[in-house]
Amino acid sequence: MSNRSLGFLAAFGATLIYGLNHTVAKNVMPVYIGPYAFILLRVIGASLLFWTVSLFIKSEKIDKKDWPRIILCAFLGMVINMLAFFKGLELSTPVNSSVMITLSPIVVFIFSAILLKEKIQSMKAFGIISGFVGALILVLYTAKTGENAPNIPLGNFLFIVNSFAYGLYLVLVKPLISKYNIITLLKWLFLLGVIMNFPVTISQFLEVEWTSLPLKEAVIPMLFVVVGTTFFTYLFNAYALTKLTASSLSSFIYLQPIVGIVFAISTKSDSLSLVSLAGMILIFIGIYLVTKRTVEI
Repeated sequence: MSNRSLGFLAAFGATLIYGLNHTVAKNVMPVYIGPYAFILLRVIGASLLFWTVSLFIKSEKIDKKDWPRIILCAFLGMVINMLAFFKGLELSTPVNSSVMITLSPIVVFIFSAILLKEKIQSMKAFGIISGFVGALILVLYTAKTGENAPNIPLGNFLFIVNSFAYGLYLVLVKPLISKYNIITLLKWLFLLGVIMNFPVTISQFLEVEWTSLPLKEAVIPMLFVVVGTTFFTYLFNAYALTKLTASSLSSFIYLQPIVGIVFAISTKSDSLSLVSLAGMILIFIGIYLVTKRTVEI
């Protein structure tokens, strides 16, 4: 198998894990663990794994001038991004989350235009408008509000906050990824994520009845989120970037909502309606127009 094929396989593996995560995490919250507690579990677990792996690679020293950017990236990528997504997932549905997470390429393009002074072409501008109109439809759609989706509008709004935080994170982390080994960078980002998330998440974390968690319904899904969604997806994407261009890798985000929606519907964790489908179509149109010529990130 060629290096390029291995790169595509790694990228597909990361996308598959991300797609499954929307439903796997949703089915655990808030019955067994609250969203904030889940975040603390996730960053602690990932931090331990990345620091363990770092013992087997060459040690790198972080330049003093890079620490402000690293701290900001950790705040955006490991705090705001995660807290907004998991709280949004508790309040909304797996289908909405799997679609709205793909707003990130549009947000990346907006921040690239602002921070990197890239020109916004007319079709890309239309794509931005289309994507956010679609997101607005999902935010305002409340027909499915119920016991397992108590506040869909607020949940969908938090998905948008998640996309903005993650989009800005991708733009700001670019020079760091080019400068440092990905393991070195991630071990510090997740350690800072633990420190920053701790005050907000510890009270909910302590409420979890850890000793009485059922294996199949809670423990295995939690391990999947920590080891699979957090640790392996970062490794798979890092490996894929050594074999593929960033634009090739970013194209795999289109598969994530497909995987998420199919899995959510097949497990009867969610369903589709014409209104939500219309919002999704507008988002997909927006993403296509904005990423038609993908900016390297």
